[in-house]
Amino acid sequence: MLLIDKYAYMNRWQHIHPIEKMVFTFFLMLFSLTVKDTLVSLITFTVMSAFTILGAKIPFKYYFKLLLVPSFFLLSSMLTILISVSSNHSLSPSSLWTTEFLGFHIFITENSVETAIQLFFTVLSSISCLYFLTLTTPIHDILHVLRKLKVPALLIELTEITYRFIFVFLETSLKIHQAQNSRLGYFTVKQSIHSLGLLVSTLFVHVFQRSKELIIAMNSRCYTEDIKLLEGEYSFSKRNWVLIGLISFSIVSVYIQFGGSLNG
Repeated sequence: MLLIDKYAYMNRWQHIHPIEKMVFTFFLMLFSLTVKDTLVSLITFTVMSAFTILGAKIPFKYYFKLLLVPSFFLLSSMLTILISVSSNHSLSPSSLWTTEFLGFHIFITENSVETAIQLFFTVLSSISCLYFLTLTTPIHDILHVLRKLKVPALLIELTEITYRFIFVFLETSLKIHQAQNSRLGYFTVKQSIHSLGLLVSTLFVHVFQRSKELIIAMNSRCYTEDIKLLEGEYSFSKRNWVLIGLISFSIVSVYIQFGGSLNG
């Protein structure tokens, strides 16, 4: 079992109604993505991280490692926005840094810095919202809420099966890698490339076979294009709804009063 799945079932807030957590999560995330305000994104990230670490008691080290996962994609996106390349010799007066390479001007402007900072905090706040939901709510509870929202059954089933096969992929790849490593399959660079190719091809065949076995097992149990799962017993809390309303209202009020103050 993945740690992220383990914490979803064993965190301090596992008994809170999933609708409450989903409403809170998606409101803050969508509001942050809509206004694209640095201050709002920073507050959202702080609030959601505090709820995840201090409220749900998710270990800080593990949460920090999760934040590092999308860092490569975020930094690469920021670099493409931050750095501009032009063959025109007339540079913008707002250029903060410039250099020349092979006849091209490479420069950074004030606008690109502001846009990169805005992107960084907006993405970070969205990630913190999604991590809060996934670390505090089991996947089947999320899918039950989606069923109540009349999301197409086909999309929900694909999500369930995809989620199930994540564990199949990880378990199979780990066993193959351990077997290869015990036979010095990664002793040299050439052997590593060859072993990695064998791992990928074997993994594809094995997972394809497991998928066929899954279809046979589902059909033998009278599968009728709808996967039934037991729904957990939850109750709504007035205190939680009041807290959600107060935090949402406070963040909206901060945006109305101070919106754009950190963006320039």
